[in-house]
Amino acid sequence: MKNKVSVLFMLTGILFATCLLISNILASKIMMVGSWSAPAGVLIFPLTYIINDVLVEVWGFQKTRLIIWAGFGVNVLAVLFFSLGIAVTSAPFWQGQDAFATVLGSTPRIVGASMLAYLLGSFLNAYVMSKFKVLTKGKGFSVRAILSTLVGEGADSLIFITIAFAGIFPFKVLLIMIGTQALIKTVYEIAVLPITILVVNKVKKLEGIDTFDHAVSYNPFRLKQI
Repeated sequence: MKNKVSVLFMLTGILFATCLLISNILASKIMMVGSWSAPAGVLIFPLTYIINDVLVEVWGFQKTRLIIWAGFGVNVLAVLFFSLGIAVTSAPFWQGQDAFATVLGSTPRIVGASMLAYLLGSFLNAYVMSKFKVLTKGKGFSVRAILSTLVGEGADSLIFITIAFAGIFPFKVLLIMIGTQALIKTVYEIAVLPITILVVNKVKKLEGIDTFDHAVSYNPFRLKQI
């Protein structure tokens, strides 16, 4: 069956959406890395880009595009229900409302910044990964993975930090946060690259495919062919 979707592809997509959801919850905390500050979401968010690389390398841009939009939908749904959970009346004996709202409640500005950064960063990562796979005829996975991460993570960090915190933190602090977040994510990608390569090779073998998207549109809104 031409359009049959494998169990492994679905599980990889679920893992992608799960990591994304967790990272957005963690992002409500600003942590310190030495003398640098960054959202705690960087602890897990780089995994979404590693999974993005695996999806593109094995199943191609078309199916990865579907997973990116699915991840977006999951997070929109989470934001809606988090907001509902915060808004409903608390039991009189429960004292955790403020902490609950602090962790799960995000301002429209933060939500908008997160969603826009995620979409642009993820699609840029997938596009660069897929485009260079075609240009290099499937060679140089390591270089393609790092390059796509630099582009995607850089765009994500720039958009999120700027939209979410401009006017709240000094310009110098924003630059440090952008640089720190992008650096941590890229170093993360490089550190686990050997594992990523092993996973990619194993999945290719299990699926029996190695997709090249050289003949399709890279329009992120075109979901007809999956």
